[in-house]
Amino acid sequence: MKAQDISPAIGLSGLRLDKWLWAARFFKTRTLAATAIDGGKVYWQGQRAKPAREVRIGDELDIDLGELRWTVIVRGLGPQRRPAPEAQLLYEETATSLARRAAVLEQRKLAPTPGATLKGRPTKRDGRHIRRFGAG
Repeated sequence: MKAQDISPAIGLSGLRLDKWLWAARFFKTRTLAATAIDGGKVYWQGQRAKPAREVRIGDELDIDLGELRWTVIVRGLGPQRRPAPEAQLLYEETATSLARRAAVLEQRKLAPTPGATLKGRPTKRDGRHIRRFGAG
C-alpha cells in the first residue's frame, strides 16, 4: 500500500494536524498530540500551529519529541490509525532530519544517561552508601 493509495481513496483534501500526528504514530493519543502542538513542539511550514490546522499533502512539519527532532513532509492523509508500516507511508523524513536523528542516537549510544542502568528502589546497602556520600 502506498501513501497515494491512502489519501485519494478516502477523498480527503486535508486533515487536522493533531489527527494526522496521531494517525502517523508520532503520538499515542490525539490528546497528547494536541498538547504537544499547544506547547510549541510542532511547527507547520516553520510556524507555530494549532491542533485544528489543516494539513495537506506536501506540507512540512517539524516535530520535537524530547531529544529527537523530526522534519517530515506529508505524503498521505490517513484519518485512521493504521499499523506502523502503513503509518510510515504518510510522511517522508528529510535527509537533514535523518542525519540529525542518527547523530543524536549515536551520541546516546556512546554516552548513556547517568543512572540509566539503575532499576527500582535502592537496597539497604545502597542507602548506606548514599547517606555516607552525602554526610562527607
